[in-house]
Amino acid sequence: MPRNEERLGAKEQAGSQAPPPITENSILDFVLPTEFVYLPTQGKFYPEDHPLHNKESIEIRYMTAKDTDILTSKSLLKKGVAVDRMLQNIIVDKDIKVDELFVGDKNCLMVAARISGFGPEYETKITCPQCTTTSKMTFDLSELQAQDNAENYEISADGTFEVLLPTTKIVAECRLLQGFDEKTLFKKSENRKKHNLPEEALTSEYKLFIVSLNGVTDRGLVEKFIDAMPALDSSYLRKVYGRVAPNLDMKQDFICSACDTETAVDIPFSTEFFWPHG
Repeated sequence: MPRNEERLGAKEQAGSQAPPPITENSILDFVLPTEFVYLPTQGKFYPEDHPLHNKESIEIRYMTAKDTDILTSKSLLKKGVAVDRMLQNIIVDKDIKVDELFVGDKNCLMVAARISGFGPEYETKITCPQCTTTSKMTFDLSELQAQDNAENYEISADGTFEVLLPTTKIVAECRLLQGFDEKTLFKKSENRKKHNLPEEALTSEYKLFIVSLNGVTDRGLVEKFIDAMPALDSSYLRKVYGRVAPNLDMKQDFICSACDTETAVDIPFSTEFFWPHG
């Protein structure tokens, strides 16, 4: 919620009053509004020494023209760090690092920043899952709600949780992916594309968020098991991780203009998200 009143130290007085005269100094005599963004994790997965440990929200300021400069910087876009640099810029507590945010919390920041900078309406293209027709759709980002099922699972002091794999009966200790993990996955994907190698999206994620197997932490053994993991175990692990990891519910209703199919689709973080047309 905006905190103009609190930061300015006074509330608007009842009744109409003549505005003060505008002077050269008064043009810049204002405080940028900020808001508190709810964290889907509620701070439960952050270690005790982290500034967001057990914190339910994070304070950010509204985007400025300078922040949009960051988003359009060719050098930052080429490096793939423009959005992260902008997010780091608007976080009020500079002890909080974007790379250390869990993915669900980071997604909430991205949506809040996008709303403050460009409004809640987000127009993008959606492909109908039934007839494959591509059409434009406008999503209302202000309607997105956080989802958190982690309370149904036991979370350790280190922010990890255990999953009993149904086929092998092995207990996989897992952690949530963070911002730096996303960068690792992106770089690995780009490198494999560069060398015309097949994608390994799932196993790459598993190798990042599986901490141990039956208490064994040796990375060589863990990664060998992941490469040979039965498909049923893999599918089950993916579903459990999706339920445990707090995040935004990115689904909204979609009606195809060609075949009238009604379905719920995930709002894509496409190129128009921070670079809207028009």
